[in-house]
Amino acid sequence: MIKITFWGAAQEVTGSQHLLEVGGTRVLLDCGLYQGHRADTYERNLSFAFKPQTLEGVLLSHAHIDHSGNLPNLVKRGFDGPIYTTAATADLARIMLADSGRIHEHDVHYVNKIRARHGEVPVEPLYTEADALACEHLFAGWGYHQWIPIAPGVRAIFSDAGHILGSALSMIEIKEDSRVTRVLFTGDLGRPDRPILEDPETVPGADYIIMEGTYGDRYHEPMERSRDKLLEAMHHIRRSKGKLLIPAFSVGRTQHIVYSMHKLFLAQELPPMPIYVDSPLSVNATDIFRTHPEAYDREAYQMMLAEGDAFGFQRLTYVRSREESKALNDQRGPMVIISASGMCEGGRILHHLIHSLGERRNLILFSGYQAPHTLGRRILDGEKRVRVFGEPYKVRAQGREISGFSAHADRNGLLQWLEASTGERRPHIFLVHGDPDQLQPLGAELQERGYEVTIPRRGDSFTLDGTGTLKGTGTLE
Repeated sequence: MIKITFWGAAQEVTGSQHLLEVGGTRVLLDCGLYQGHRADTYERNLSFAFKPQTLEGVLLSHAHIDHSGNLPNLVKRGFDGPIYTTAATADLARIMLADSGRIHEHDVHYVNKIRARHGEVPVEPLYTEADALACEHLFAGWGYHQWIPIAPGVRAIFSDAGHILGSALSMIEIKEDSRVTRVLFTGDLGRPDRPILEDPETVPGADYIIMEGTYGDRYHEPMERSRDKLLEAMHHIRRSKGKLLIPAFSVGRTQHIVYSMHKLFLAQELPPMPIYVDSPLSVNATDIFRTHPEAYDREAYQMMLAEGDAFGFQRLTYVRSREESKALNDQRGPMVIISASGMCEGGRILHHLIHSLGERRNLILFSGYQAPHTLGRRILDGEKRVRVFGEPYKVRAQGREISGFSAHADRNGLLQWLEASTGERRPHIFLVHGDPDQLQPLGAELQERGYEVTIPRRGDSFTLDGTGTLKGTGTLE
């Protein structure tokens, strides 16, 4: 019997976590952090709906925290099996989870100061940096297109998802008596023709596909248009002699922006001004990008051979120390600062915003989706006063947005990849990792194309019979 239960990223975009059971073998697909309202987040991440020590292993699609970020807690609760992933993802996950542990400790330290003032009992972090380091030895790095033996009758193989460095599509093959059932998990699916990485690979032969739908009803602007907007913003800053702040996620987005600037520099189109990458995690992640050129597409690989470094050029400086970061706030423009986090919910970007929001000559250029209620969304929506670290600040700087740097396939990309992977076959599709307003239109389109579609809710469980049909509680809603 094959059973799949959805414990995260079900009609939402965080906390990816799907439990696959084959007889007595349990395999977890991803173990991401749920990120939502603060009151709900801690308890949901703290507890698992299954016993971690009963898992045979974890298949990790990629290193982003919404897919990997609760692994230290899983280990803390008793899991001691292998974490199967690609070698590049293992390298990235090690530094990202340690950074996540430091953030949990820092946040709890701040919260406990407030609780102490109110006479409340202190709380513990979800996990610490030490907890993150304790799960390092469990990572088992594999290459693409190598069969991974998981348990008798169960094996998996990775293909390139084209999302971030090391991201993988996981095909799980299950043999029961004379029947073979194949379940394909996309993780996050990348965009075709995106710089640095290879395009997402097509993977034929699946009976069931667990497919992301983050942008199931949205379309990205062309990358050329985003490139033009980036150049336009830099010329604006050169004229105003201000600062261009680019909030960007440390893994994937920062490297994409730096690579694009490098190409503009080589084409002699980049306006003359210093550019700084100010995020310790971004700096460390970029070092890992440099050590995995096997994941590059041909253009990026040739740039590395010709230039010696695809992510470094004259005028670009990587900032490591806190003192160097603080010094940027006293430096006059024009200049560019790329810093995390991408939605301005933490990291060094907050300190740069404090010193830059009040100046009309400055510009904040958002390179990705800003979730509702985040500081990034409030700035982009034009609010005239925002709070940073609890203190109010006037917003005179201009906020702009570019969407072409997204690492996710949009509606067209998802449909094209699925059709290329399935051909005449019509496997059953589980749509995950998306809000309902994105999953439902995508599901309706897939049904019109002849696919059976389910949009599971958290906790929905299904028995797979190997023929593309299933028994369970979920429906297309």
